[in-house]
Amino acid sequence: MPELSRRRALTAAAALAAAAGVPAVTAPGASAAEHRDDSPAPFDEVYKGRRIQGRPAAGGGHHHGTGHGTGYAVFVDGVELHVMRNADGSWISVVSHYDPVAAPRAAARAAVDELQGAALLPFSTN
Repeated sequence: MPELSRRRALTAAAALAAAAGVPAVTAPGASAAEHRDDSPAPFDEVYKGRRIQGRPAAGGGHHHGTGHGTGYAVFVDGVELHVMRNADGSWISVVSHYDPVAAPRAAARAAVDELQGAALLPFSTN
């Protein structure tokens, strides 16, 4: 009987994994955000007298109109609130950067709380 080599063991493990339906490993350069299926739902509401909105943004990259590579745009009274999704799935905004929250809606509400009635000024990404 032939000796079991590392190559044969790895080949056998890969064949068993494929037969069991285990998904393939993603390429090292692939972004975790590209593979997320847990995109937040759109919202449009009035919170403490301020209109907050959130929706998936076209493009999904770091361009004007999107939340820092998240593919999600958030607005307070029609002015974009730049948001970012952290690696752990939490969200932060340019207004409440040190207080991560669970969703973009919570980031918008936290920004309204922090602004205390002040207007959100447009934030230039250039």
